Amino acid sequence: MRTFYSAVFYLIIPFILLRLFWRSIKAPNYRQRWRERFAYYDRNFSQGVIWFHAVSVGEAEALFPLVRRLQQHNPQAKLLITTTTPTGSARVRAVLGQTVEHVYLPYDTPDTVKRFMQCFKPVLAVIMETEIWPNLFTYCGANDIPLYVINARLSENSSSGYQKFPSLMHPVLANVKCVAAQTQEDAERFIAIGAKPEQVVTVGNIKFDLEIAEDIVKEGKQLKTSTFKDRFVWLAASTHKGEEQIFLDVYKTLKPKIPKLLLLIVPRHPERFTEVTTLCGQNNLGVVTRTSKQPCNMDIDVYLADTMGELKMLYAATDVAFVGGSMMPVGGHNLLEASAIGVPVLFGPYMTNFKEIANKVLAHNAAIQCHNKEAIVKAIQSVYLDIGYRNLLIANGKRFVRMNRGVIGKLFEMLSVELKQKSQK
Repeated sequence: MRTFYSAVFYLIIPFILLRLFWRSIKAPNYRQRWRERFAYYDRNFSQGVIWFHAVSVGEAEALFPLVRRLQQHNPQAKLLITTTTPTGSARVRAVLGQTVEHVYLPYDTPDTVKRFMQCFKPVLAVIMETEIWPNLFTYCGANDIPLYVINARLSENSSSGYQKFPSLMHPVLANVKCVAAQTQEDAERFIAIGAKPEQVVTVGNIKFDLEIAEDIVKEGKQLKTSTFKDRFVWLAASTHKGEEQIFLDVYKTLKPKIPKLLLLIVPRHPERFTEVTTLCGQNNLGVVTRTSKQPCNMDIDVYLADTMGELKMLYAATDVAFVGGSMMPVGGHNLLEASAIGVPVLFGPYMTNFKEIANKVLAHNAAIQCHNKEAIVKAIQSVYLDIGYRNLLIANGKRFVRMNRGVIGKLFEMLSVELKQKSQK
């Protein structure tokens, strides 16, 4: 079955490259370093690396605390971080700099995987969340490379899809040393698609162990004081196409009721910055971009964050935050950063990627779920008018994050034991 999978992958490579080119029209970075996706490199890299893979920005951010702990306790260790997206790549370089090796994850064809593995010769492979690559996993198993899937999650739809191919999934998952699942539900789904019960443990969600540097919060507070001054700032974070118009409509409804309201939009993808700026103009709203460094006067309606890697700082500069990707069927984004920083959190009905967190945060009265525009209007008015309610949401949000911390420690111990055993062989 894996031979058939590989043949199909080879056949679709031209279409994958065409998609890369198409995406590069708006985001040129997709056109760059394309050779890395076939494991062709223009320089030599360290070998015997501890290899981590994080698809994009969200996974990378969650991974950084674990990487730093490994670096602190194993300063001589050589680390490799792979990503799939240019934004994830940029974030790895911005946070970890030259302390780690970094390339794009190669495509999952046998020859490409072999070139990648022979270049870096990893002693340990750690994959974040939902990535299952048959040829890559098989190579790890055949070459005695311990493979861990950490912060593992699997949606019901993905589980159903994988279950249709037991002859592929069962032998592929046999190469995994451990699946460290976020929830018991995720653990059961991995078992359902072919993992053995003894391979799977439930450790919790690594994203609760996020790090919020004091200087980031301080910078956000300074931005609030200097640029936003007396404005009541509503942040729409990680927005997707279709969501901005919803938020602009809500803003226009709220503005007469909250004259000092300012909408701060942070699009999820940088290639959409211009599109969102144009959309604001089409709605006859005054807009300034962060990179323009223009003053944010009272006649400005929208402040567009056309930068990357500043979301935590921007949370610290706001009065209420709506976490995007949840008003459209995208699956939602991480709401824990806003809660940890101390911002009242709102989110929409589509939270399949963070289902358990969404359910628990609502049970702890630590966020508000809004199913439509009217609900968003009502929620923002409540947070604006009722300072006691606003402070309650903030306190409950911080407590919710704090009580679920500790996953990094569990994973660090697990990987440290593996590395020690590996070194003794």
